[in-house]
Amino acid sequence: MDSETVQATFLFVIEVIGTIAFAISGIRLAATKKFDWFGAYTVGLVTAIGGGTLRDLLLDCTVFWMETWWYLAVTALSLAAVIVFRTFLVRRERILLMFDSIGLALFCVIGIEKTIHFGYPMWVAGIMGVITGAFGGVIRDILINEEPIIFRKDIYATACIAGAVVYWLTSLLVPTLPIVPPLACAAVVILLRVLALRYSLHLPVLIHRD
Repeated sequence: MDSETVQATFLFVIEVIGTIAFAISGIRLAATKKFDWFGAYTVGLVTAIGGGTLRDLLLDCTVFWMETWWYLAVTALSLAAVIVFRTFLVRRERILLMFDSIGLALFCVIGIEKTIHFGYPMWVAGIMGVITGAFGGVIRDILINEEPIIFRKDIYATACIAGAVVYWLTSLLVPTLPIVPPLACAAVVILLRVLALRYSLHLPVLIHRD
């Protein structure tokens, strides 16, 4: 198996895992708003594919979920999981945050890797990583009538930016180990999200209300 096949398989696997994580986070949030099954599925689907769709449109390539039915099926399985384990998944806030953080990290990696594959420089790849990771959550929050998390003071898109920087640095330091940059990027994004949630870390707001 050549290196390109291995990389493509690796990217597909983490994209499926990211899809599951984001779909569950979207469906779980829709459940708290008392959406029906179709509404929850729709929210979960746009959470999972929204960022990647915008990324592929900007890269002028075929939108990833139009090449295989896997992503639609994975979202349906995620809905079934939330229905079956709703007591465990819906009522625990940390479950949502865990799945959301995993999805954010993995999709950030996917955005960076795919953009680099198309020959764009690292600064473009970093932006695409943020878009891939965060934009699905923006659509999700709009659909459920919430202020998008990316515009709040939470460490969210900032975590993706930090992950992109770590990806770039590790790719320079260990160019012979292509697996290291994506793993380091994902680890940094998840770590920053966990620390931010654990210790209530956030960016300063622009204007404080009196």
